[in-house]
Amino acid sequence: MTHRLVNPAHMAAPSGFSHGVLAGNTLYLGGQTAMDADGAIVPGGIVAQFRQCFQNVLDILTEARGTPDDLVSVTIYLTDVEDYQANGREIGRVWRELAGTRYPAMAGIGVTKLWQPEALIEIQGVAVISGE
Repeated sequence: MTHRLVNPAHMAAPSGFSHGVLAGNTLYLGGQTAMDADGAIVPGGIVAQFRQCFQNVLDILTEARGTPDDLVSVTIYLTDVEDYQANGREIGRVWRELAGTRYPAMAGIGVTKLWQPEALIEIQGVAVISGE
């Protein structure tokens, strides 16, 4: 089976990884932090970082000709689970704004730290692109 690397041109260039890999109609989304196009983690706390992080995931999905409805699994890594829970309503609002109300299988996992020290969250996922 052939596969295609999915690295949107407007995102920070990956080094040593790919933002996504499309194998057949399955898109494997590499872990995305709240990195902006310049490679910096956005400031503003967990809600701002969730927005950027999830938008990065959706941008990769769009580049692969997918939609949010194609997400089948999402794993969210958090350095502060309690902060995420305390802001859950706002984070849910951001999700619905960006992706609607269809939710994939999900897991939230607390971790001690992420690759970038200022990152509070990382999202990884899998999508099955319909119509590919």
